[in-house]
Amino acid sequence: MHSLRIAAAQSISVPGDISANVRIHTQFIAAAQHAGVDLLVFPELSLSGYEPALLPGCVLHPGDARLTPLQNLARQARMAIVVGAPIAAPDALRPYIGAISFFPDGSHSVYCKKHLHASEESFATPGDPAGDNHFAVHGTPLALAICADAMHAPHAERAAAAGASLYIASSVVSVGGYAAEVAQLRQHTRQFGMGVLMANQGGTTGGYVCAGQSGFWAPGGDLVVAAPGTGPVLVVAEYGAQGWSGAVHAVALPP
Repeated sequence: MHSLRIAAAQSISVPGDISANVRIHTQFIAAAQHAGVDLLVFPELSLSGYEPALLPGCVLHPGDARLTPLQNLARQARMAIVVGAPIAAPDALRPYIGAISFFPDGSHSVYCKKHLHASEESFATPGDPAGDNHFAVHGTPLALAICADAMHAPHAERAAAAGASLYIASSVVSVGGYAAEVAQLRQHTRQFGMGVLMANQGGTTGGYVCAGQSGFWAPGGDLVVAAPGTGPVLVVAEYGAQGWSGAVHAVALPP
């Protein structure tokens, strides 16, 4: 695998406030650029918060003018940036839970969560089972997952079969669910030989008291780096000549 720096933005979303959340995202992007990051991943529904009642009013698409600052920063920083947002689902009343990826060349892609929790079926539409979730950063192939996707081994198995070296999970993981989530992610590293990055919300969202503790696990299951708890931090994992290493950086948020 090529030399690479990837990072989880452990952000805390303002419920339903796209503009405020874009400002928060720009602060994380600035911190990631200072750290020389090539790929920055935000938590599930980072631009809206995990707020079921508010999602219909927060639906976004890659060309939305409110997201232009993020698309511009991806070009300026030469960084791939993955953000979480509700996405309109054609012919469906409920939106997808989506991830929008902006790339340094100005292009973008959209991935929609395939595996919904039972509680999500009342406010979200599952993504196309055949939908693509793969791209490459500096020649390193990776696959995206959104929270519950990563709890389904076939999802990770398909990613590995498609050649992914890294499995990237945008998540909202509560304190009570964290141990089980991490156990599954580590199982993916052992079974499929992929490194796994998990970006978790850094505070309460939608009534869930999130655990924070975003982290990166190397192939084989060893923890390389993780946030010590909650709060807004940038968790950076770097692959180089000596293998994987990591660091955690505090992020100052706008008032």
